[in-house]
Amino acid sequence: MCFVGKGPAPSKQENCMLCGKALIYGTEGKTLPCTSCGNPGHAYITCPEGHYICDACHSRIAREDIERLIFSTSSTYPVEIAKLAFEGASLPMLGCEHAYIAGGALMAALKNSGKGTDEDIREVLRRTGKQAHGGFCGLTGVCGIAPALGAVFGVLTGSKCGTDREQKTTMEAVLEVSKSIAALTGPSCCKAYVMASLETATALLSGKIGIELPSKKQQFRCAHSSRHPHGCREKLCPYFPL
Repeated sequence: MCFVGKGPAPSKQENCMLCGKALIYGTEGKTLPCTSCGNPGHAYITCPEGHYICDACHSRIAREDIERLIFSTSSTYPVEIAKLAFEGASLPMLGCEHAYIAGGALMAALKNSGKGTDEDIREVLRRTGKQAHGGFCGLTGVCGIAPALGAVFGVLTGSKCGTDREQKTTMEAVLEVSKSIAALTGPSCCKAYVMASLETATALLSGKIGIELPSKKQQFRCAHSSRHPHGCREKLCPYFPL
């Protein structure tokens, strides 16, 4: 997973949040104890000192802040909710915390429109946690935002293994969201992925399920480009401030 040091100046390199050294991205994992909780995990991202932070420890504070926002907001505009989540001090520039923002923002907007409940939001977050794992966007080609939004469609349609149109609709939604993510890759940017995915998912809700939510194309203008550790795509990104 990506654990980024939060120093006063933006860094162009991802650093260990414990010792500040540049992170090492591997293609083969190794079993290491989490430096925070001690539980063993299969680590693909470490630092030269051997520090490893598991997903649960890495995202705990940010997830608490995200959940506090999505359960308290009255907005029916998913992008607006996500934008507020981006401003949280505990949120790193990159990381699977963004998957919880995407799924949570969409389900919260639906709840506030009378199309869901707090328990639906909790279920989306639970399902997201099963498939959103740090660094796996590069290792498997599946960004955690895709199953997070798929969880929303699954909850709305009642999809489960063995269903017919419900599962097909959910899988097609995940496919379209994945396409919108892949179109913005090079290098990856979780914040751009969230915004593009929410726009795609909002349109799919209307076309596939008949649920209308506010959608304003590219209303988000990113204020985080200088923080991107791999280098912002700048003018290649539709959310870059011109």
